[in-house]
Amino acid sequence: MTQQPFSAVRARFADASTTPRAYLEQHLARIAQREPEVKAFAALNFAGARAAADESTERYKAGRPLSAVDGLPLGIKDILESEDMPTGFGSPIYTGWQSGRDAAAVYALRSNGAIIVGKTVTTEFAARHPGPTRNPLDLTRTPGGSSSGSAAAVADGMLPAAMGSQVIGSVLRPASYCGVMGFKPTYGALNRGGGYDNFSQNCLGVLAHTLPDIWAICHVIAETVGGDPGCVAFQGGAEPAPARRPAALGLVETAGWSKAQPAARERLQAFRTWAETAGVRVLDRRATPALAAFETAIADAADVSSGINAWEFVWPLGAVARHHAQLLSPSMRERLEQGRKMRDADYQALLQRRNAMRTAQQALRGTLDALVTLGATGSAPVGLEATGDAAFNVPATALGAPALSLPLFQVEGLPLGLQLIGFPGEDRALSAMAGWALEFASV
Repeated sequence: MTQQPFSAVRARFADASTTPRAYLEQHLARIAQREPEVKAFAALNFAGARAAADESTERYKAGRPLSAVDGLPLGIKDILESEDMPTGFGSPIYTGWQSGRDAAAVYALRSNGAIIVGKTVTTEFAARHPGPTRNPLDLTRTPGGSSSGSAAAVADGMLPAAMGSQVIGSVLRPASYCGVMGFKPTYGALNRGGGYDNFSQNCLGVLAHTLPDIWAICHVIAETVGGDPGCVAFQGGAEPAPARRPAALGLVETAGWSKAQPAARERLQAFRTWAETAGVRVLDRRATPALAAFETAIADAADVSSGINAWEFVWPLGAVARHHAQLLSPSMRERLEQGRKMRDADYQALLQRRNAMRTAQQALRGTLDALVTLGATGSAPVGLEATGDAAFNVPATALGAPALSLPLFQVEGLPLGLQLIGFPGEDRALSAMAGWALEFASV
């Protein structure tokens, strides 16, 4: 299916050369054709989507669209509540469960005219155990996780955009594997109310084909329901910033470097050469002591994050595990056991180690504009029993920093993302550098 980004099609709604209903029907037809194979959705509401599209069509005819997302067909990760569909959290324990309300982000999007088409498959409680979704580019491979269905639906043309969330690598890695853009904003920038994944690293994210679509979604959520309580809402603006070449980037290898496919490393080196030819200073830890200190600080980001998450999982699933242990995956039971063995002193020590990572990144301000690395260790692995290695993704999450995976590379004929990591609160600046980085695609 030829991709038609919403930001490009929306201009045609005003002159009636097409309509939100017609645009929706293209995607519903694609879902009907491909969903039996890809398995991207946990629930669908075609009737509700068509009714919403008809209302949007009438608003455009009257010249009164509600917002820049009015008429946008959208998928919602199945950890976010929806008033019109079940929320199953990727677990048989919650099959058919409905809260009767929209999560904050869903409420914001729906009330601004977005068309909620369906709930996209998540791994079990947005953790490790995969759902049934396949990578649409190769059905034998994982789409990544935990935002599996969101990435697959967008990559296959079933939707122009979908909501995800990330507590380890759950937006950036699926985006890399499926060849779409994935954005994880600054921690707390998008209100997570009505979502299961309320852990201290988790934040909502967006998967789409273009920066304008991603930015419009984030802006509408922030303007309508703000960020997490006590946090600064998304400050990236209604549209991404104009493309701007950075002065200096820090090439970060992370703990994933030793696991990366040789071809993946080669592609990152090709990007570095291209950037340096364009006049960008690309620094690495060998020549930059502050960057070396940062690499050391984030070396155990995966273990630190895993421990923090294990402790924070105990309360949400403690009672559930007592009554439904047999319906939890072995990996989830293992994680709960890890958390139960911890004490608050252990948790506080992990938080201090995470704070040290954040301090090390702050020491790079003024020297670097952003960090650059791979979006994953390579192309999507064969098999559906796991969702891939998050070693390249977890640092940005632990830092609470904004990050983008851009579909700029290919390995084994399959996509691989370039990951840009900004400084917390500098989402707009990151979009400017992303606009420049996308020029690499034409090389």
